[in-house]
Amino acid sequence: MSAPADPEKRSTQSYNDSASVRKHESSQFNYDADSPKETLHRGLKARQISMIALGGAVGTGLIIGSGTALVRGGPLGLFLGYSFVGFICYLVLCALGEMSAYLPHKKGFSGYATRFVDPAFGFATGWNYLCKYLIVTPNNINAAGAVIQYWTTRVHIAIWMVFGINLLGVRVFGELEFWFSSLKVLTLIGLLLMGLIIDLGGNPKHDRIGFRYWEHPDGPMGSYLQSQVHNPHLAIFLGFWAVMTNGMPFSPAMLFSLFAYIGTELVGVTVGEAQNPRRNIPIAIRRTFLRIVVFYIGGVFVIGLTVPRTADNLFIANSSKVGAAASPFVVATTLVGIRVLNHIINACILIFVLSAANSDLYIASRTLYALAAENKAPAIFGRVNRMGVPWPALILCTLFCCLVFLNITSSSARGQFLLFGWFVNLVSTFGAITWMCICYSHICFMRALKVQGLSRDDLPYKAPFQPWGSWIALICTGIITFFKGFDTFLPFNRANFVTSYIAIPVFFVFWIGYKVFYRTKTIPSESVDLISGKREIDEEEERFIEEEKAKGPPTFWGRVWDGL
Repeated sequence: MSAPADPEKRSTQSYNDSASVRKHESSQFNYDADSPKETLHRGLKARQISMIALGGAVGTGLIIGSGTALVRGGPLGLFLGYSFVGFICYLVLCALGEMSAYLPHKKGFSGYATRFVDPAFGFATGWNYLCKYLIVTPNNINAAGAVIQYWTTRVHIAIWMVFGINLLGVRVFGELEFWFSSLKVLTLIGLLLMGLIIDLGGNPKHDRIGFRYWEHPDGPMGSYLQSQVHNPHLAIFLGFWAVMTNGMPFSPAMLFSLFAYIGTELVGVTVGEAQNPRRNIPIAIRRTFLRIVVFYIGGVFVIGLTVPRTADNLFIANSSKVGAAASPFVVATTLVGIRVLNHIINACILIFVLSAANSDLYIASRTLYALAAENKAPAIFGRVNRMGVPWPALILCTLFCCLVFLNITSSSARGQFLLFGWFVNLVSTFGAITWMCICYSHICFMRALKVQGLSRDDLPYKAPFQPWGSWIALICTGIITFFKGFDTFLPFNRANFVTSYIAIPVFFVFWIGYKVFYRTKTIPSESVDLISGKREIDEEEERFIEEEKAKGPPTFWGRVWDGL
């Protein structure tokens, strides 16, 4: 076969000649492509992948939890906190995009951690991420219950809907989630426009608000725990810090920017079911980040303009009564006397959180499948049906949705808020640890390329801000995670302390336990496997490209449709 003309193929050929490949092909860990008999189907397009990521990430973090963040940090603190964590999120996505575009295998984050760091590290990464999604799905269902409290306290949330959609196969799921998330995009655009119109005076009261809520006494910064620290300047800083983390010393739950951005990384889980992944994954990551930054940063900016941080009916904030509106967007319409639009917004928010639960259940089942594919979970969870759905994994993950009924003894919204807060603490810590694992895996990946004399310029996708970007994201996320539960000590709250930090020892138990039991060692940079299974992915991608060429050039509207 003649030498390939493009740089990617030349780099692949050089990787095949490396000594590390020959060494690892004889190792006990199999990195080869999945068996064609039982494997996920590559049926997701770039537009579907980015929308699935948007559907999983844009949910309770922005729509509900930003209200409490506004109370603690004020409008400016809210804006700065979300902007800073948004930049960290982008660095994580860049690191993930570089690895997944080079090696788009079907084993998720744990596969990269296993391959570039240590099998024990991969085991801990995979199970940590699974724990996050076993919790976040019932969390979103519970949040839906909080939203319904705006209308009635008699409705219980059914969970069969998200399970049924996930059983239909990746193509059907991807298309349905594309439309669900498209509705989210349209709704968010509408909410942003509504907020600006309200702020500029287009409301029943004809009151031009402007930046009134950024001035004293409502803004620009909030104060937090002032009665405990007895220092107004420190209280302002703690309010800003609380926006980037989460805690719950007095109120039932807090949900801020770290939790809000957790979920964007799920693009990496869809790699195994993406069409033409080397092209579509970087596209999806760029789209996902741009959409989320616009909606999150733009959304919290509008919230800061239209809702004072002293509003009594913000979610679990100030003197909010049971059954009050769960979203600051609903509060904004209530404050200016709009009586019908608030019900429409609340209905859209309900769709938001249920769609997020749908995406979360998908990711949970694929993460468990990836662990089984690496022999790090029972083999039964590696089974798939003829539509490529890992149904045993899906069933187990669905059963965890029953955690939402922990609040069944309480008919009030307060019980839902309390459970919501515990879930938030757990999810944000599990998610932050996953971000750190992604960054460290990417650092080891870059180090292996350098030691083995290979250039990042030849990669299918070269991430910006590297090699320092992953280090910055790793350190900043670690600091936020360590101090995220600072308010559980003022005064000390046992339940909140446990839910804020239990994920850290759990991760180390997974890591050290696997390392001790299997006696694994950290893989030296010169021995990191950079090629096993890559040829199969290359051939699969070439077949897909040839099939697409055989269909003829796409029409103008076809290009627009795929570019959504």
